[in-house]
Amino acid sequence: MKKEKKTHALLFLLMLHFTSGQSDYAPYFYDNGPSSTNGNMALFSISEDTPVGTQIYVLNGTDPEEDPVRYGLAFEKGSTEYFRVDPKSGNVTLIQELDREKQDEISVHVSITDGRNKVVETVRVFVTDTNDEPPEFLNLPFIIDIPEDTAPGSSIYRVQAVDKDMGSGGSVSYYLQTSPFTKFTIDGHSGILRVKPGETLDFETTPTHFVTVVAKDGGGKYKGKHQVLTSTATVTINVIDSQDMPPYFVGTPYFGYIYEVSVPGSEIYTVYAKDGDQGNPNPIHYSIINGSDGVFDINSTSGCITLTTFPSLLKNELYEIKVKASEIGPNNELQDYDVTTVTVRVVDLNNHPPTFYGENGPQNKFEVTMYEHPPAGEILRGFKITVNDSDQGANAKFKLRLVGPSRVLRVVPQTVLNEAQVTIIVEDTSGIDYEKGPTLSFKLLAVEIDTPERFSATADIVINLLDTNDNIPKFTSEYYIARVPENSPGGSSVSSVTANDPDSGSWGEVKYTIYGSGSDLFSINASSGLITTQPWTSLDAEVRSKYNFYVKAEDSEGKYSLAEVFVTVTDMNDHAPEFDEVLVEKTMIIGTPVKIEAVDEDAESPNNVIEYSIMTADPDNAFDINADTGEIKLKPYIKSMEIVQNITKQKDCKWSVVVEARDRGSPSFSTTAVVNIDITEAIKGRVVSYFMGLSKRPLTVFGIFLSILTSLVLLTICISTILYCNAVKKSRINPESNYIKVVRRVKLLSRGLWQPF
Repeated sequence: MKKEKKTHALLFLLMLHFTSGQSDYAPYFYDNGPSSTNGNMALFSISEDTPVGTQIYVLNGTDPEEDPVRYGLAFEKGSTEYFRVDPKSGNVTLIQELDREKQDEISVHVSITDGRNKVVETVRVFVTDTNDEPPEFLNLPFIIDIPEDTAPGSSIYRVQAVDKDMGSGGSVSYYLQTSPFTKFTIDGHSGILRVKPGETLDFETTPTHFVTVVAKDGGGKYKGKHQVLTSTATVTINVIDSQDMPPYFVGTPYFGYIYEVSVPGSEIYTVYAKDGDQGNPNPIHYSIINGSDGVFDINSTSGCITLTTFPSLLKNELYEIKVKASEIGPNNELQDYDVTTVTVRVVDLNNHPPTFYGENGPQNKFEVTMYEHPPAGEILRGFKITVNDSDQGANAKFKLRLVGPSRVLRVVPQTVLNEAQVTIIVEDTSGIDYEKGPTLSFKLLAVEIDTPERFSATADIVINLLDTNDNIPKFTSEYYIARVPENSPGGSSVSSVTANDPDSGSWGEVKYTIYGSGSDLFSINASSGLITTQPWTSLDAEVRSKYNFYVKAEDSEGKYSLAEVFVTVTDMNDHAPEFDEVLVEKTMIIGTPVKIEAVDEDAESPNNVIEYSIMTADPDNAFDINADTGEIKLKPYIKSMEIVQNITKQKDCKWSVVVEARDRGSPSFSTTAVVNIDITEAIKGRVVSYFMGLSKRPLTVFGIFLSILTSLVLLTICISTILYCNAVKKSRINPESNYIKVVRRVKLLSRGLWQPF
């Protein structure tokens, strides 16, 4: 640094010497030392984790003539440009990421010029380290082989990792990821892997171990924060088998069988043993050490046990043979061994299926005749069945099952050993029904249980049923509905009822009878169930239209059922409409109709529905009639007595109408009546007409009284109005009080109590 300062001073003196005559001096940088962030960047240091775009330095210099200066910054050709400078301000910005592990020193050409003179300096910028590199393992992958008898605490391998960082960030320590079953440990500084003290390896239990080693650096700052970086690697440890395990038998326990058809040399069973050391197993030698009784032999290499005599000469049904399996060592000596037991059973050969027997020997069909509906739980003693299997032991065990209509019968016993008497018991008495079928058929099965052959036998069970009178006649419906026209002749058909009895013979024959209120007009055929009216019956819907009675269906033993019959007598149009009188007198007030009514005694619509019409009228075209109600009214143009007077020239306004009443039956009937109508009008109209001379008809006493009373009311209203007007003229101050006085006096006047004002 001192040399650079001397060089700068010498350059400065030379420039002064050459330019002293002209007074033009070159600009120069300030040299503020490596710790400063402004000057000429000489020996400036920058951290490798500085973000791109950060202003890292300010180039700073001056011109002796105080001319403005501009700054420049350049790199060697082909090198990476890490910085950029603003020519005016001299601000230097980082434009490329730094990595100390790739380049820890950068050479930069900085320049300053006043426009005439340019000074260029070459400076070195140092990149300082941060903890940005994790440790890296060497010599991957880690795969090692060790014997299973390696002593606890023995070193088995050394792992190595390096960290490119400097200082504490470049130091590396080691540890194993935590595992509760690990049998290994590692030295944190050297990376030496050892078998954990107190632990042993076992090829037979775990032939391969996987250990995860973590390499951790010493930590350091990165981007302003302290961080510790780690790397992991897996060490595969293969355990090499050693001869430390005895042999063992595979597939125990062992069971063998001797059958009645076996011969000397027949294979009974083959045992199999393996060396416990699977990595390098020894061959196995087999031998019988006990339980043979001289009737069994074993192949020393294959382990196959064979019979040496005939089964008929065997004294026991069960043998337990002790077999030994020994390892054969390198010198053919027998080493470690294992012992097992082979159980051999002498069994019968399953060569006899179950067989059903009757009283006369083997039989495959059993038949019985019985009455229907025996009680539940009854034993069908007509069957004499025996079942037998001539084999022995498990070969003679079989199940009995009855196949047929569900839950009607059951068989006992259900499980048989060798032989049993078969009992068939009634379970559901409703299923043994002659009407459902005169014959019931089942299959009796005997099937072996525990044999591979599953031999079986089948026998047919046939039950022929005899009928009993167990059913009552039953009608096809609980009630019957019939319709019969009135006036039908005696003996007419009304309805037919049917009842069925499924019993056979005379029990199934049905006899019909009839009884109940209203049944005396009807009769029933005892065999066919046809219901007719009595020969002398005459039905009239107008007298009675509804009948109901009971019919009874009975078998030969008196079992019966009932049904109800409903008979409706339908109406016939046998009555014509009738008026009360042939000549009818009516008085009609103009504007109000008069009504005429006829009655039809038929029972039903439309026979009793009446339509009204006008046949003739005098005068003609003066009346209308409502066809449904029989209301007669004047034509709409006849609105007053004056019009009536113009139509007729008689003093008495009596007009006549011939009205027809016709029913809607088929055929239709009708009748007529003459209606004499006295035309008049309301009282008010008559009074006015009388006094005005429009009407010459005399008023009645009631009419005269009503006329006088009406006149008095009108006169009172006129006088009251005049008095009120005079009172208002006399006093304009309180017209309301005057009005009250007038009203009070009018009331007195109306009562006949006159008081002068």
